[in-house]
Amino acid sequence: MSVEFDIQRPTSIGKIPMGTQVAHRLCRPPPSTTFIIGLLLLLLLVFAPTSSLGDDQDDATKALLNFKGSLANTEEALANWNSSISPCNGNYGNWNGVLCFNGYVWGLQLEKMNLRGQIDVESLIPLRALRTLSFMSNSFEGQMPNWRKLGALKSLFVSNNQFSGQIPDDAFNGMTSLKKVYMANNKFTGKIPTSLAKSPRLLELRIENNQFTGPIPQFRIDSLKLLNVSHNQLEGPIPAVVSKMDPSSFSDNKGLCGKPLETACNVPFPDDGDDEPDAPIPSPLDTNPAKKSSAGRIAIIVLAIIVGLLFILILLLLYRRSRQGQTPQLGQVYNEKKIGETVADTQINDVKVESMPPPDQITKKSDQPGKLSFVREERCKFDLQDLLRASAEVLGSGKFGASYKAVLVDGDALVVKRFKQMNNVGREDFHEHMRRLGRLDHPNLLPLVAYLYRKEEKLLVFDYAYNGSLASHLHGKHSAELPGLDWITRLRIIKGVANGLAYLHNELPSLSVPHGHLKSSNVLLDKNFEPLLMDYTLEPVMNSGQIQQILVAYKSPEYAQHGRATKKTDVWCLGVLILETLTGKFVAKYLSHHGTGYGADLAGWINDIVDELESNRQVFDHEMGNTEECRGEMEKLMHIGIACCQEDIEKRWELNEVVDKIQQVKETD
Repeated sequence: MSVEFDIQRPTSIGKIPMGTQVAHRLCRPPPSTTFIIGLLLLLLLVFAPTSSLGDDQDDATKALLNFKGSLANTEEALANWNSSISPCNGNYGNWNGVLCFNGYVWGLQLEKMNLRGQIDVESLIPLRALRTLSFMSNSFEGQMPNWRKLGALKSLFVSNNQFSGQIPDDAFNGMTSLKKVYMANNKFTGKIPTSLAKSPRLLELRIENNQFTGPIPQFRIDSLKLLNVSHNQLEGPIPAVVSKMDPSSFSDNKGLCGKPLETACNVPFPDDGDDEPDAPIPSPLDTNPAKKSSAGRIAIIVLAIIVGLLFILILLLLYRRSRQGQTPQLGQVYNEKKIGETVADTQINDVKVESMPPPDQITKKSDQPGKLSFVREERCKFDLQDLLRASAEVLGSGKFGASYKAVLVDGDALVVKRFKQMNNVGREDFHEHMRRLGRLDHPNLLPLVAYLYRKEEKLLVFDYAYNGSLASHLHGKHSAELPGLDWITRLRIIKGVANGLAYLHNELPSLSVPHGHLKSSNVLLDKNFEPLLMDYTLEPVMNSGQIQQILVAYKSPEYAQHGRATKKTDVWCLGVLILETLTGKFVAKYLSHHGTGYGADLAGWINDIVDELESNRQVFDHEMGNTEECRGEMEKLMHIGIACCQEDIEKRWELNEVVDKIQQVKETD
C-alpha cells in the first residue's frame, strides 16, 4: 500500500526540500513571498533530522521489542516480532499488527489478540512517526496508561477491555492532534476528563458502557461528528453543541436531560431571599479621559494591524492566482454533460470523447501536481502521466465533481473522478480516510484503486463498470438492441445493493450515515449486470458547508424535520431506490443539488406510488415486459420499499430486517 503522509523525513534520503524547488521556479517573487520562502528554508535547515532510515529501523525494532516485553500472552499473537527482520519494509508491515509508511512505524493495530499486562507507553516514545494505536478487544486491566507521553497521536482505540478507575482530568492535555478516541466497554469511573472536551481537533469520541458520573463537559468545538456516552451514570443538561446528536448516544443515563432527550431540565431559579449582592452597574457618567485615550490608542493599533494583514493577504492571493494559471488539470474538457438532472442526460451511448492534451502541453516536470497513491498492493501500477496520455470519455459532471473514462495504453479502462468539494480536508485526514476505503472489500462495492491529493481538488481512480449506471438503464432511450431491464435483473440489482449497503454498515459502525449518497446514478452495473455502489462514505472528507446541498441523505424526512441524519437514513435512500427501480418513475430532480430536500414534491412522488399500488393501477414499469407470473413477488418488494420510506423514523425498518426481507423475494410467484 503506497500512501503519502506528512512525516518529516531524514535529510539523507536525498530529496530537495519543496521550498527549494519553488524558489528555483520563481523568477521575481514579491518581497513578501521571498521572506516566507526564506523563512521556510531556514526552518528546514535548522530542524531537519540527521539520522538515517537504517538507524530509525534499529530504534523501532528495539522500541517495539521493549514494548512487547511489557505484555503477556504474546507467544502466538506477536510470534514474528523478533530482531531477525525489521518491522517495516516500505509501506508493508513485516510484524503482526504493525502499520508502516515509507519504512516508519506509524501505527499499531493489536486487536482481538487476548493480550494482557501493562502497556508500556514509555517504550513507544522513540517511534517518532507513531500516529495511531488500537488495543481494542483484549484483556488489559487497571488504570488508563499515560498517553500524554505520545503527544502526536491522532487516533486511540482501547474499547472492549477491562480498564478501570478514574481518568485524570488533564489526561489528554497537550494532545492537540487527537481526532478519534474510543474507550467504550470498559470500567472507567469518575468524571469525563475535560481535557478531552478541549481537544481542538476531536472528531469522534465513544465512551459508552462505562461508569462515568457527573455532567457531560462543555465541548468547545463544533467539528465533533460522533459522540456516544450511553450506558453510564451521567447527569445534568446535555451541552448545546452536542444536542443535535442521535438520542441513542445519551441513553441509559438517568440523570441527563435536555435535547435531544425528551426529559426536560428543571432550571433552578434563585430564592427571593437570596442575599448575594448584585454585580455593580457601570455608571453612564464615567468619563475618565485617561481610559478614553488608552482605548483610542488600542483601537488605532488594532485597525492598523488589520489593514496590514489584509494587504499581505491580497498580495498572497494575487501571487497564488498567478501560479494557479500554470496548474495542470487532469482531463480538462468542455461542454461537460450532467448526469441525473434530465432524462436525456442519463443516456448510455450519448457521451463525448476527446484526447487529453499531451503532458508537455500541460505541465513541466518541475510542476508536477503530485503522485498517485495506490490502496491495493495487488494492482498493476500506473502513474499520472499515463492518465494524462489516455483518451478521456466524459461520463458526467455536476456540483459534486466530474467523471471521466480513461483507457490506458495497455487497454485497461478506469474511471477518474475529480472532486472540488473536498478542499477543506487536511492531507493526513484525507490519506487516512482513503486507506480506510481501500480496506473495504465486497463484490457490490466499486473498489477504489488509487487517489491523488491536491489542495484545490482530489482525484479518485476506480475500475470501469461496462454497463453504465442503473439510472441510465431506467430512464435512457430503449430499443430492440438496448431493451429495458427485466424483473429478474432488477431484483438481482436490488439484492446486490442491499448486500453492499449492509456491508458498509457492518464495517463502518462509527459513521452515522455509512453510505450517505445512495441513488440510481451511483449504482453501476458490471458486465454481468451485477450492481456496484459508488460515491460511498465520502461525507467525512467533504466540505461541511456543502454536504447538505449535495448528499442524498440530507434530502430525507428526518433531516427536514429534526436536522440530523442517522443510519436509518440510508434505509430511506434504499427505499427510494427500490421504488424508482420498480416503477421507472424519475426521482433525480428531487434528489439533486437543485432540489429543496424532503417536502411536498418528494413526499408526493412516494405517495403517488402508494396510491397506484393500493388502487391496482399500473404502477410497475412496463419496460420489464410480461410480469404476470411474478406480480406477487414484485408487490412484496414494492411493500418493502414503501416500509423503508416511512417518514416516522421509529416506524422505519432496521437495515438488517430490510436485507432479510429482500433476500426472501423470489423471481416468480
